[in-house]
Amino acid sequence: MQVVETIEALRVARKTLLGSVGLVPTMGALHKGHLSLVQQAKAENDVVIVTIFVNPTQFAANEDLAAYPRDLPHDLTMLEEIGVDLVFTPTPSLIYPQGYQTYVEVEAISQGLEGGHRPGHFRGVATVVAKLFNLTQPDKAYFGQKDAQQAAVIKAMARDLNFSLDVVVCPIQREADGLAMSSRNIYLDSVQRQAATILYKALIAAQDTYEAGKHDPQALRQVMQNVLMEEALAELDYVSVADARTLIEAESDANKPLLLSMAVKIGRTRLIDNIVLPMRFNAFEELFSLLGSG
Repeated sequence: MQVVETIEALRVARKTLLGSVGLVPTMGALHKGHLSLVQQAKAENDVVIVTIFVNPTQFAANEDLAAYPRDLPHDLTMLEEIGVDLVFTPTPSLIYPQGYQTYVEVEAISQGLEGGHRPGHFRGVATVVAKLFNLTQPDKAYFGQKDAQQAAVIKAMARDLNFSLDVVVCPIQREADGLAMSSRNIYLDSVQRQAATILYKALIAAQDTYEAGKHDPQALRQVMQNVLMEEALAELDYVSVADARTLIEAESDANKPLLLSMAVKIGRTRLIDNIVLPMRFNAFEELFSLLGSG
């Protein structure tokens, strides 16, 4: 496994890679969810590139950039064991050198949900991912469905800027008790870790309501809120029932796929999770191919 830190070294190494290339962009602190993306990339490509970069432009001033978990030696060991071919580990000053002034914004689809609560977040995401696409020239790039809006933003960006690659969205990986795998889970103490299962419980309660025939979006929101309120440690940021094709909040129970999502603070840790209804749309490539189709 090659590990490179500079753009020049990346370009030299990239020229040695033959066949199809799969890219897995990460911010490090890797877990089994990340490794599932790598495994899918390995299954579908001749070689795999992983990037590890904690992107400062997607963090607001009051967010956890400085405290974001970092363990590069452990990450590299995991990636070597799984058979990654090339790892790119740039510094912020390399990606955003002095005088940097070019950014990518994906407009409509980035406005609600996470975009509404984290201004500028998706501007930073779209910019760094566009740069990584340019630098690594992959045939396919892999992202997790846990960050559903991020996946939608990147899909739209790749389409609108004519990147010659496929953006592949992979299902959420969960712990045995349903908690979505996340690098931020490391922040949770044992009591908070147990409390964090309330997110998945709320989503499953809404799913049960939907499958019982009650499809009204406001009723589904209320079900999620009611479950979340049962956990004293849970501080609700938002719950959403949105049209999964546009990410606009759904107001009626028309026949369309719905993205049910939420952001909840457990202690100081902000967690997100989601499901898509009806469950037949859990073929996520089918779902995300609908984005922007109205």
